[in-house]
Amino acid sequence: MNNKEFTRRRKQLMQMVGEGGIAILPAAPIRSRSRDVEYRFRQDSDFYYLTGFAEPDAVAVLAPGRDSGEYLLFCRDRDELKERWDGKRYGPAGAISDFGADDAFPIDDIDDILPGIMEPCSRVYYTMGQYAEFDTRMADWVNSLRAHLSQGTHTPQEFVALDHLLHDMRLFKSRSEISAMRKAAKISAKAHQRAMQVTRPGMFEYEVEAEFIHEFRRHNAGNAYSPIVGAGANACTLHYVDNNAQLEDGDLLLIDAGCELDYYASDITRTFPVNGRFSPEQRAVYEIVLEAQLAAIEKTRKGNHWDEPHDAAVKVITKGLKKIGLLEGSLPKLIKDGACKKYFIHRTGHWLGMDVHDVGDYKVGDEWRLLEAGMVTTVEPGIYIPASRKIPKRWHNIGVRIEDDVAVTSNGPDVLSKSLVKDPDDIEALMQR
Repeated sequence: MNNKEFTRRRKQLMQMVGEGGIAILPAAPIRSRSRDVEYRFRQDSDFYYLTGFAEPDAVAVLAPGRDSGEYLLFCRDRDELKERWDGKRYGPAGAISDFGADDAFPIDDIDDILPGIMEPCSRVYYTMGQYAEFDTRMADWVNSLRAHLSQGTHTPQEFVALDHLLHDMRLFKSRSEISAMRKAAKISAKAHQRAMQVTRPGMFEYEVEAEFIHEFRRHNAGNAYSPIVGAGANACTLHYVDNNAQLEDGDLLLIDAGCELDYYASDITRTFPVNGRFSPEQRAVYEIVLEAQLAAIEKTRKGNHWDEPHDAAVKVITKGLKKIGLLEGSLPKLIKDGACKKYFIHRTGHWLGMDVHDVGDYKVGDEWRLLEAGMVTTVEPGIYIPASRKIPKRWHNIGVRIEDDVAVTSNGPDVLSKSLVKDPDDIEALMQR
């Protein structure tokens, strides 16, 4: 993203906040992993969406109509010694020159400066509950103003949930954002292809996971979430992340892995046979899931409501499970009763963007939200058949999920991850190379 994109977002938000309002966003805090070891810093998505500023210990302030600057950034001062240890800081001067702030101040001065900026405002837009320590500081600043009411000091009369406005903005992706997500999806697709080509019986799940780390990092990307690399019975555990079992001849391997590039996520799942050939039962289940996914993608269109892709997938999966004998009864009743939930235990998608499970409401009031151009969602039906005495053994431990990233456009669904094969014949051919 270039600075024009961040400027456009701030202007759009300030129009909604309006004069008399003030929006305050803290940066993400540094998190400890153990003792004096920290996790690699990743900026808060809302904060980065508006600023492009990737340092901790920062606060962004938007004050529409303020004469001496509408966009303010509090950040760390330059410090030569600390920068030798931890890397470059931009400092207040860099916040202005490189990130478009109208004015900037050292973060250590925020207690002296911010209450005075809040004082003439009637409304404060802020996301409560995200960072407890900053919630306390916000309360302290408001209370410090209230303590001087008798001296003529004003205090904000209303707190408004900032995330309600900001997350609706983030739900609609610009051309630049779609482009960034397409790049992330292409990198992830290459990693999945690499995994298909190297996988062999006898390997361990973590060895396959290492191929993703290699492909992501060689493109300056990282994991958007903890990858799922589950073989055999592990493929039937939805959030399996141990990734430490050995791959057996005859297993299916389910991999749910996507990279984050420039703060935008991809989320792709493929399932393939460890030995390069689907068994008849594995292929039968796989083809049901693939048909369901294609039906759901077809319904991921402008004007359809959020649940229509899921409804389409449910119908195909229920019909398929009945055909192979895992469900019995009349098809309309099975669909109505949700009988496929025994094997299809999650929904068909979720919003995708800066966060892998991105922000945005799925309903407006009591009604499913209508899909609109600029929204991006995953489409990921699945069937999971764990071993059970009630199920014929030939179906045991078949877990299949197929997931792609789909942008809603005025011209129909745009599959951002379409470069990765998913037809079973194409998968087998790729694995034989």
